Formats: sequence, structure tokens, C-alpha cells
Amino acid sequence: MIELRLRHASGELDLDLQFRSEARTLALFGHSGAGKTSVLNAVAGLLEPQSGRIVLDGEVLLDTDAGVRVPVARRRLGYVFQDGRLFPHLSVRHNLLYGAPPRDGAHGAEFATVVDLLELGPLLERRPHNLSGGERQRVAVGRALLSQPRALLLDEPLTGLHAEARTQVLDYLRRLKQELRVFTVLVTHHADEVGALADEVVRLAGGRIVRQVPIAEFVARRAAFANAP
Repeated sequence: MIELRLRHASGELDLDLQFRSEARTLALFGHSGAGKTSVLNAVAGLLEPQSGRIVLDGEVLLDTDAGVRVPVARRRLGYVFQDGRLFPHLSVRHNLLYGAPPRDGAHGAEFATVVDLLELGPLLERRPHNLSGGERQRVAVGRALLSQPRALLLDEPLTGLHAEARTQVLDYLRRLKQELRVFTVLVTHHADEVGALADEVVRLAGGRIVRQVPIAEFVARRAAFANAP
């Protein structure tokens, strides 16, 4: 469950929105510049809004009125950026383990589960420059999951991938949703990603909420949502 209220204006960014959701996978959907990534960054603690309140699973992460600002490292969130942001000097194995608790290590059950689900076993000794775009994103997702997050934040995770890689990574994300049941916030401007992964959709435009609907309504009116300003 997430409750969020944000107000923030800086340059071209102008956020003024509020929503609450109990969906397991929530999509923030809209065109570029709608404010989607800024909302995600506020949840992660990378953007400190001028005014706001964020509650995740009953824990207050931010309340500007009460002076509550939980540090990024204590929010326990796994963030997957558009470009993956893997460490180029580390192998896939060590990229995966970077955020994992020391007690789990490379032989822990969690590590084995994530490697198996994402089919990363053959890639473990490679460096990022020897991976395809889809493989790099799978590693980035695995690294985020191994930090044992209370929530997974996905910022346009399929952007920049060719059609075959997009399909493959989307299939892996579907599998993770079914197997791990981690609360996820997905940022995307692709309606097909929303339809495949989300349970509820918040449509953003110009830093405001246009509409919040369950996935069934989004799918039924997909063209209208995708083409709205």
C-alpha cells in the first residue's frame, strides 16, 4: 500500500498530486515530461519535494509538515534505472551481490532464486560491456531484488531495447511478479507494458493526475488513455 502527496516546483517541473493505492503493481503512465520519474525519485528519496507525505506499507518515509525524512539507504527500495547503471569494472556476479546483505552472499538461497528466475547463471562471470541491452537490464533488476527491498521501483525499464529484447525482459518481469510478489511501481509511457504488468494505473500529465483506474478499465479504454494529453 502506498499513500503519496507531493507539491514541488523547480524550473519546468511542477508537481501537485495526491493518490493512494493498494495495488501490488502500480503503473505511473504518461508522456515524457509528465512527472512520472520525479514521483519515483521522491519515493526513493532522490528528490526532496517542497511539500509532501509518502507512506509505504504503513511506514512514513516523508512528511514535510512533521519534519520526517527517512534517508535513502533506510527506505529499503530497489531502484532500476532506464540505463541499468551497472558497475562496469565488476562481473555480473559482483554487480548482483553489491546490494545484498552479507549474510546471504553468493551461496544464499535468495541469490540462487533470483539468478534462476532471471536466467543469469551463464552470465555470472561476464562484465557489463559483454552483455546485450536486455541482459544488462535483467542484471539490474536482479541487483535491485537482492537488496531485499520492500518495494521495487522501475523507471522505464524497457526503454532503448530492441523489440526482441523488450519482449524477453517483459516476460521476465511478468515471471517475477508471479513468483516474488514484490510491491512494484512501474514508470512507463508504453501502454503494452502497463497492460502486461500493472494492477492499477495512475495517468499523469503536466505533474497532475488525470485519472486513476484499475487495469481492466485501462485495457478496455487503452487508446483513450494512450492518446490523452
